[in-house]
This record gives sequence, structure tokens and C-alpha cells, in this order.
Amino acid sequence: MRDALDIGIVGAGTAGSAAALLLARAGHRVTLFERVPAPSAVGAGIVLQPTGQSVLARLGLLGSILERGARIDRLRCETDRKRVVVDIAYADVDARLFGIGLHRGVLFEALFDAARAQENVRVELGVEITGCELEHDRRVLVDTRGERHGPFDLIVVADGAGSRIASSDVERRVSHYAWGALWCVLPDPERVYRGELYQVVRGARRMLGFLPTGRGPGERAENVVSLYWSLRADAVERWRESGLAPWKDEIVRLEPRAARVLDAIDAHERVLFAAYRDVVMPRWHGARMVWIGDAAHAMSPQLGQGANLALWDAMSLADAIEAHPTLESGLRAYSRARRPHLGFYQLATRWLTPFFQSDAAALGWLRDALMPIGLAIPYVKRRMVRSMAGIERGLVRAALPVDAVVPRLPR
Repeated sequence: MRDALDIGIVGAGTAGSAAALLLARAGHRVTLFERVPAPSAVGAGIVLQPTGQSVLARLGLLGSILERGARIDRLRCETDRKRVVVDIAYADVDARLFGIGLHRGVLFEALFDAARAQENVRVELGVEITGCELEHDRRVLVDTRGERHGPFDLIVVADGAGSRIASSDVERRVSHYAWGALWCVLPDPERVYRGELYQVVRGARRMLGFLPTGRGPGERAENVVSLYWSLRADAVERWRESGLAPWKDEIVRLEPRAARVLDAIDAHERVLFAAYRDVVMPRWHGARMVWIGDAAHAMSPQLGQGANLALWDAMSLADAIEAHPTLESGLRAYSRARRPHLGFYQLATRWLTPFFQSDAAALGWLRDALMPIGLAIPYVKRRMVRSMAGIERGLVRAALPVDAVVPRLPR
């Protein structure tokens, strides 16, 4: 698209900031709205997959991310009796692939600071957008104070799974998982955890994970690891009312090495709870509107793809708008292009999550019995690794080519 557009983006998280950068660099005028008056680097650990890395490389931000992150070469999951459930390595598909364990705040700082420094990006902080109206074939945003912003040629909704922005021509369904996870970021100066995302499971009701997370935000940040603990959403208050000692003792029984990093948990407030939502949309665009990131397709983090899919959304949207003569055709092309990729991960996540987080004891037993058998089959193992790397697109669709990602990564 040759003509510059006035674009309003709601939400300055991963999807919103990346979209602001990509669209501004394509010559469009962008206004980025963020409800938080002074956004800061918060959050737990994420795995930046090759797909997400390639988008950051295109933005010129991957070098700084690599300096702060921790290289991840494999995923290993064992039962509480040390029976291997999953053990897969990126090298099982291509030796050039790897993941990056990263504090979410580091990614936020890199993207938000770059977007704020972009000449044709205007940032509006402390503005919570709750509505969007079509007015004379353009879009106007409405905030909580009733103030109107715009008009804009296009609105990009990127304010997360809890977004309240709707359009009469697009259906958006949100459901809540019964299970979520406690999480915290802990100092790990000895690098007890390195090179792998490690999980311990006991049935389908208990899952403990440790993700090497590199160095957190800030100039003097130390090496950290992210801990997560599966928990039903309706059990959080009971956990908060109980003492920390029994919980920490159970963690150590499941994973003895954890004793070397748990001292930093000195209060329940140090541990946060993340609820899971599932967002379903038949298409991700409407009249002069488009949804990206968790606002468009939030899912359980079981496959660890949230930030990576958000980055790929932003890149795909910018490319689709650039490649088509009209905004409408560009938005249609965006939804069409994203359908196989997002469809696979939404379906796979819904199918897989109950085997790791549910009250169904039989599912935990089936997981422990069948997954090792599946991994002994090379075809199945390769598909699982491709799913982990973020490049799978379903049983009948070819995966994203590895070479489309790897050449953009530093060697």
C-alpha cells in the first residue's frame, strides 16, 4: 500500500509495540495507546522461539535480546518418579534452531523503547480505550473518560485477552480455563537451571516448571530463573491463606535442585497467579479494524507460543497491508494468511492442556504412557519439535520453512 494511513493501536505490549514499529517504518502515522500511565518491565519468563527471533531480527532488536536471554536447547519433562515423559531438542529438526529464555520485561523494554523513539509514532499513556466507533468511514476510539480519539483509517486491537473493544461485524468469544499457574522470578546466580526448560509432573493435577530466564530488566540485573506451578483458579485463595513452608517443601520433593533458588520466596506476594483464557474469532479483521496477539487468539501457555505468535501477527499484518492495493484487501489477506498457523496452535493447545492441567487422573496416566511411545517415532518427534519451535501449521499444511527463520539468526 503506497498511501500512508493514520493508524491507532490499542495496547503497548508485545503485539502492539511490534506493530507500531513495523507499520511506522512502512511510512504510516501511528498513535499507540496504553492504559498504564508509566509502563514498566514486569512479567515472568517466556521462551522466544525461532519465529519470534526472526521478527526481532527484522526489527534490529535481536542482538540486545540475545545478550539478556538464556539459550534453550531442549524441553525435558519427567514424572515425580523420574520417568521421562518428553525429551525433545531443537537439533532434532535443525542444529541451527534454539530458543531463548527471556524475562518478559526485557522484551517489553526493547520493543516499547524502540517504538517510542520512532519518529512517526505518537505514544499516549494513561489512556484506557474501551470503545471503537465507525464514523464517516473512519474509526474513532473512546476512552473511559468519554473522550474521543481519531479519526483513524485503521484500528489495531492489541490490548490482550481481556480486551473490551468489539465490533458489530466480528464475533469474539472468550472462555476461561479452570486451571492457571502460580509464577515467580527467582535469582539463580549459580545458574542451577541452564540450557533447557525443565518440568516435573505428577498426574494431571501437578506441574512444576523451571525456565532459565537470562538477566532480568535493568542495568545491574542478575541471572534469574522463572518458576511456575499449576493450580486451579478456585484454589488460589486457599494457597494464599496457607503457609509457604509446606508448598516449598513439596517443590523440593519434586525437584531437589530447587532448594538452591527458593529462599527468595519470603512472602505470598512474591508469587503471582496467571489465569488462562481462550479467545476464538472466525476472522481477525472487521471494517477498518484488526485484532492481533492475545486480543485475537489468547490460549493456554502450554506450548509457549504467545509472544511469538504476537510478533508474527505484527509482521504479517504490516506485510499484508504493504502488499495489497486497498486496506480492505490487505486485512482480508492478513486473516487468510494467519488462519493455518493460528488454527493449529489454538487447536493443539486446547487438546494438550487437559493432559497437563486438569482433574482427570486418567489423562495424566495416558500422557505418561503414550508420549514416550510417540517420541520413539521419528515422524512424531519431528512434528513435536516443529510445534515447539513455532513453525508448525497443521497436519495437512507444510510447516513454515526452517530456512525462512534461520538465515535471520546470528550464527
